[in-house]
Amino acid sequence: QVRLVESGGGLVQAGGSLRLSCAASGRTFSSYAMGWFRQAPGKEREFVAAISRSGSTNYADSVKGRFTISRDNAKNTVYLQMNPLKPEDTAVYYCAAGVYITIGTMTQLKTYNYWGQGTQVTVAS
Repeated sequence: QVRLVESGGGLVQAGGSLRLSCAASGRTFSSYAMGWFRQAPGKEREFVAAISRSGSTNYADSVKGRFTISRDNAKNTVYLQMNPLKPEDTAVYYCAAGVYITIGTMTQLKTYNYWGQGTQVTVAS
């Protein structure tokens, strides 16, 4: 079992920045691919970014060039640096972990085994 706890969300003006963190406990963190997803009110949860066990990354087109995902295996933590933020980035952001994830499947919500509780990000215009 893996427990994921997100932090770092909040209210920010458009053009500003936030860094989300996701701390993991349980099995060896380095054995997991990690992803960030988000869900805006009235919308389905969508892929944002992912990082494989080896450090390969993938981003949604809507955040490419603005968001950066990274991981620190020594701290069992994955990060999502977000800037510049736009009002359309407003959502609850979820961290996810999965074992059997390939480069080809890391954008797919259903391939992740464990989820955090989410952290709210609100971008004011």
